[in-house]
Amino acid sequence: MAQKATVYRAQLSISDLDRHYYADHTLTLARHPSESEGRLMARLLAYALFAAPDLAFGRGISTDDEPDLWRRDPTGSILHWIEVGLPDERRLRRAAGRSERVSLVAYGARAFALWHARQRDDLARLDRLDIRLLDDAQFETLEGFARRTMNLTCTIQEGIVWLGDGDRTAAIELVTVTAAD
Repeated sequence: MAQKATVYRAQLSISDLDRHYYADHTLTLARHPSESEGRLMARLLAYALFAAPDLAFGRGISTDDEPDLWRRDPTGSILHWIEVGLPDERRLRRAAGRSERVSLVAYGARAFALWHARQRDDLARLDRLDIRLLDDAQFETLEGFARRTMNLTCTIQEGIVWLGDGDRTAAIELVTVTAAD
């Protein structure tokens, strides 16, 4: 019998001073059995970084034709394709062909360095791609916020994400590896 996804619920209050976006979101996240809590929280962080009224989670980790998160217009055209982790370069290339913008929130500095070195030239050709890296210590900090029910505040200013849950606050800073043109 296949394991089922674990459901997490989050109340996320976002104050993004960089983009002038301020909103409260009630989110339901399904954690695939093969997904770590850290990756789940990286998806939640990606949501906060790119939040918009029409931003939605994809169907999940086992779905090839959908990203982790995306924005679509009313006609179904993809405005923003957002991946989390270290996807295959071909997946990012396909995303760039289908979307106006592609973002990657990567984590794991050592694995990222190997992944990026193998694909650097191919990735450089994707002018719609921006890559942000969450280093290992930041990833562990983010993972520490994981709870089945979360009430989080997120303030983003000058590229730094201040995440709090009422008991603690952490500054999470992603490194911009490449920025979309």
